[in-house]
Amino acid sequence: MIYRKFIKRPLDFMLSLIGIIILLPVYMIIATLVRIKMGSPILFSQERIGVNEKVFKLYKFRSMTEELDADGNLLDETNRLTKFGAFIRSSSLDELPELFLILTGKMSIIGPRPLPTYYGPFFHEDERVRHTVRGGLLPPDSLSGKPVTTWEEQFEYETYYAKNVSFILDLKILYTTLKILVKRFTTNYGSDFRPHLNVYRTNERA
Repeated sequence: MIYRKFIKRPLDFMLSLIGIIILLPVYMIIATLVRIKMGSPILFSQERIGVNEKVFKLYKFRSMTEELDADGNLLDETNRLTKFGAFIRSSSLDELPELFLILTGKMSIIGPRPLPTYYGPFFHEDERVRHTVRGGLLPPDSLSGKPVTTWEEQFEYETYYAKNVSFILDLKILYTTLKILVKRFTTNYGSDFRPHLNVYRTNERA
């Protein structure tokens, strides 16, 4: 409880600030490559559900093109993901802009992944406990050891995390996340797509 209330947020602030300073050259390189390979905008932004279900805007480096079909609609994600985009996804380099959100208190280094606002109606009631903590850059479902989990597995780990936040648990998630990053390069993680939660749960109900 002491860690959750008094230590976790100052630690997030300090580590994210150090990370931003150290990684400034990396930010510049990735931004330049995204601009060259995919054009502008360099950043992808989307409204996400944060702590206590407050909405905030999440930013990532863009990994997909804005290519349209003959009718002017965006192509599906698999056709818009570039090789470079798959690489920065697999390495999680696309998520580096989230350090600024951690710095400002909208996110935490470790916590449930902040999900899009249009997923809101599709959470089961017991899953909403995940919103009692800040969303994180490193997700609790890494404890599964899998590069990709099912929605049910993800929510199980996230609800457990929200009820049991501790320094030891955060260290475990940090360790398992580092192991999974290695796995991602051998499983082509960056090209994997799960059905969006709204699609998945709608099909479940059908």
